[in-house]
Amino acid sequence: MIKKLKILTSVVLATMMLGSTMTGCAQNKKEETAVKKTASLDFVWFTDGIEGDVMKKIVADYSAKNTNVKVNLIEVAYKDLNTKLRTMIAGGEPPALARVTEPGTFYNNALNLNEYLGSTDTFSSQFIDSIKPYYVKDDKVLAAPMDVTANGLIYNKTLFKKAGVEVPTSADKAWTWDQMFDISKQLVEKGGAKYGMVSDVTPHRFSTLLYEFGGSLFNADASKAVINDANGVKALDMFVKLHKEKVMPESVWLGGENPNTLFRTGTIGMHLSGNWMLSNYKDIKDFEWGVTYLPKGTMSSSVPGSKFVMGFKGTKVEKETAEFIKYLTSKEVNSKYCTDSLFMSPRKDSSELDYSYGKEMFKIFAEELKNTTPKAANDWSRTDLMPKITIDYKNGIMEALSGKVTSKQALDKIAAVADKAIADKK
Repeated sequence: MIKKLKILTSVVLATMMLGSTMTGCAQNKKEETAVKKTASLDFVWFTDGIEGDVMKKIVADYSAKNTNVKVNLIEVAYKDLNTKLRTMIAGGEPPALARVTEPGTFYNNALNLNEYLGSTDTFSSQFIDSIKPYYVKDDKVLAAPMDVTANGLIYNKTLFKKAGVEVPTSADKAWTWDQMFDISKQLVEKGGAKYGMVSDVTPHRFSTLLYEFGGSLFNADASKAVINDANGVKALDMFVKLHKEKVMPESVWLGGENPNTLFRTGTIGMHLSGNWMLSNYKDIKDFEWGVTYLPKGTMSSSVPGSKFVMGFKGTKVEKETAEFIKYLTSKEVNSKYCTDSLFMSPRKDSSELDYSYGKEMFKIFAEELKNTTPKAANDWSRTDLMPKITIDYKNGIMEALSGKVTSKQALDKIAAVADKAIADKK
C-alpha cells in the first residue's frame, strides 16, 4: 500500500512539474510575443517645412502594417539635433534612428546597415552617384538617403519677358558666366530690374562657381587643400566681377540683406539658390517665376546635398530599425514622401515624380545633379573637416568682395585653414 502511495505521489509530482514547465513555456512564449509586439523605435526628427506631417502619415501606415513595431517621433529643432543625439548617446540611450544631414559626424555610433540591407554596392546602386560619399565611409553604409537637394537658378519670368530675353531650353544651351553680364544689362535697361542676380550668402552656393571652373576645396583623398589653385582663383575672380559690375548687389554678401526678400520684390532677375526655394516661393503672386539652367564656366555643375535616416547601434532593436529604414527608402514610400513634401528623390528610378506643383522645375534641378562633378560631394561630405572650415571660407570670400585682398590671397588663407584642419585630424 505504501509502495503504491509512493508511486502515485511520484506521478502527481511529475505531472505537476510537467504542467509547470508547460505553463512556463507558454508564459515565455507570451512574453516573447509581447516583446515582439512592443518593439519601440525612437525616431529623432527635425522638420524644415511640411515633411513632418508627411512622415507622421508614413509612420502611421507602417505601424498599421507592422503591429509588432511602434515608432515614436521625437521632434527637435535642427539647430539642436546634434546636441540632442550626442546627449542620448552619452547617456547610454541612443535613439533607434534619426534624420540627419551629416552621417559622418556619428560614424562611431552608426548601425552598420550592410548587415541588414545588403552590400554597399547593392544598396547604393539604388541612389544617384553624386551623394554616395555622404553616407558611405570605409565601404560601410552609415545611413540611407531620403531626399536630395541641388543648387540651381530661379528666375523672374516677368522681367525676362519685358527684357526680351529667353532662357536656355536645355543644359547644353546654358549661358556662360561671361554672358551673364550682357543678360543682366538687358534685364536692367529693358526689363526694369535693379540687379540681374542675387546669391545666397553661403560658401555652398559660391561653390557652384568653384566646381564649374574646374576647382575644388580638397584633392581626391582630402589630404591637401587645392581651392587656391588657378581654377579656384578664376571662380572667385568671376564672383568678385559679378559684384563689382553690379550684376549682383554687394548689399547681400557684404551688407546682410536677405536675397529671398529681394527676389520677392520682383526687381531681381535671378536667384542662385536651391530646389528647396520652390515651396518657399510658391505663394508669390505679383510676378511669374520659374527655373532655368545654371550658367557654366569650363563645365556645368551643381552642388548636391541630402538628408538621411541613420540607425544607431546598441539599441536592441537594430533589426526592426533596419527594416523600417528599408521601408522608408523603398521606391513606393520614398516617392510618396518626396512628392508630398515637394522634395527631390535620391532614387535613380524616381528622378521624375508626379508633383502637384513645379514638376517641370524639379526636372531641371534633377538634370543639374546629373551634370554635377563628383568633386562636390567629395568636398562637402567631409563632415570631419568642413565644420572647421566654413566660417573662414565664407569670410575669405567676403574679404575678396570687399577688395581687402585679392582672390588668390583670400583663397590662400582658406587653404591654410583647411590644411590645418587636415593636420589636426591626423
